[in-house]
Amino acid sequence: MREECPHCGAELKPGARVCPECGSDEMTGWSEEARASELGLPGDSFDYDEFVKREFSQGDPEKGRLHWFWWLIAVLVVAGVAWFAIR
Repeated sequence: MREECPHCGAELKPGARVCPECGSDEMTGWSEEARASELGLPGDSFDYDEFVKREFSQGDPEKGRLHWFWWLIAVLVVAGVAWFAIR
């Protein structure tokens, strides 16, 4: 059974201590701890409420305010063009 390098994905011989392709080894992060950290799993300080807010929010509430700002600018531009056309 062959393994693969956690950094570059190259095939490794069983019991290999160094990757022949990229040169990574236990000193450069080739360890069980490094493999687990690459998964992006939450640690002990996982905040469920913050996760739900980040993943399931309906967008940034500040964007709604910006939306009205652009409508206001558009109305002012149209009013300015109309004023110059009538004058």
